[in-house]
Amino acid sequence: MVLLGTEVKSLREGKANLRDAYAVIRAGAVWLLNCHIAEYLPGGPFNHKPLRSRKLLLKSEEIEKLDRKTDQKGLTLVPLRIYFRDGIAKCEIALGQGKKKWDRRQTEKDKEARKEVGEAMSKYRRR
Repeated sequence: MVLLGTEVKSLREGKANLRDAYAVIRAGAVWLLNCHIAEYLPGGPFNHKPLRSRKLLLKSEEIEKLDRKTDQKGLTLVPLRIYFRDGIAKCEIALGQGKKKWDRRQTEKDKEARKEVGEAMSKYRRR
């Protein structure tokens, strides 16, 4: 990852959030978007923007392979974790596939059924 000094210090404190983050391939480079790395408090005026785009350093063969898979199969690059190895910050990414519309509906039905069962059980216990 290409990071600024205050970003590295924030990462060492564990202040990163990958919840809405994803990666894209633009102009032969992989970019990490929507990754929130909190500002480093003692950084003062030299602080970074928490949601800025960050470049991921990969070999060109890896980038081409990922680009082909994302174009053909409609997969998305999703960051799994950020970690340090030998003092260098690394980001582990994976190919992910979104849920289909029918699959989302099924998940909603299951969630609703679990909620109703839980409510019925709590009502029964109160008696």
